[in-house]
Amino acid sequence: MKSFVAAVAVAAILAFGASLVLNDYFQKPVDVAFTTGGVRL
Repeated sequence: MKSFVAAVAVAAILAFGASLVLNDYFQKPVDVAFTTGGVRL
């Protein structure tokens, strides 16, 4: 049971860390992501 609780805790921490990395480095707002030099999609 202890190993299951530890695994759930580690999975939650990793998921939280991944969400921070994705939000800070990979995702952009829609007005930035879909805007080019002359055309807005």
